[in-house]
Amino acid sequence: MSRIGKKIIAILPKTEVTYVDGLFTVKGPLGTLSKKFKQDIEITVGEKEITLVPKRITLLNKALWGTYASHIMNMVNGVTTPFSKKLILEGIGYKSEVKGTNLVLALGFSHLVNVPIPEGLKVTAEKNVITATGVDKEVVGEFTANVRSLKKPEPYKGKGMRYDGEVVKRKQGKKTA
Repeated sequence: MSRIGKKIIAILPKTEVTYVDGLFTVKGPLGTLSKKFKQDIEITVGEKEITLVPKRITLLNKALWGTYASHIMNMVNGVTTPFSKKLILEGIGYKSEVKGTNLVLALGFSHLVNVPIPEGLKVTAEKNVITATGVDKEVVGEFTANVRSLKKPEPYKGKGMRYDGEVVKRKQGKKTA
């Protein structure tokens, strides 16, 4: 049984939640999020809480139960307090700036790298710290993961892009005889 799925999800104040024909919608002060869910998990929306119960106990439903609960929790929390992730860019000559709807990166290649910023995401770049903020946790995480994959931190000098708080395992270089 899912420990996360069994928990009752509280509906925060100033938040409207609706569930009709598999479409789950959350409206809050920061925006609106919608997601389509399978009918295998019964989602009950009350006055101040949301409960999830699988209709049949199968291996797939057990897996979906906790996953759906996590998605719903993230949606309810995201419309009241935005999710944020920071990337730190380290290296000589590595630069980042936001131009319009693109994030422009100089990563030591012969060309600049343009990354389009998804709609509903606010991205700032100050002193090689890139901050992505948005109401949808999945979009924020996917965007930062895609940007980080352009120049992962290397283990010898630590150059590249890393998450704030991420520890890069350093390797010892060549030893001189």
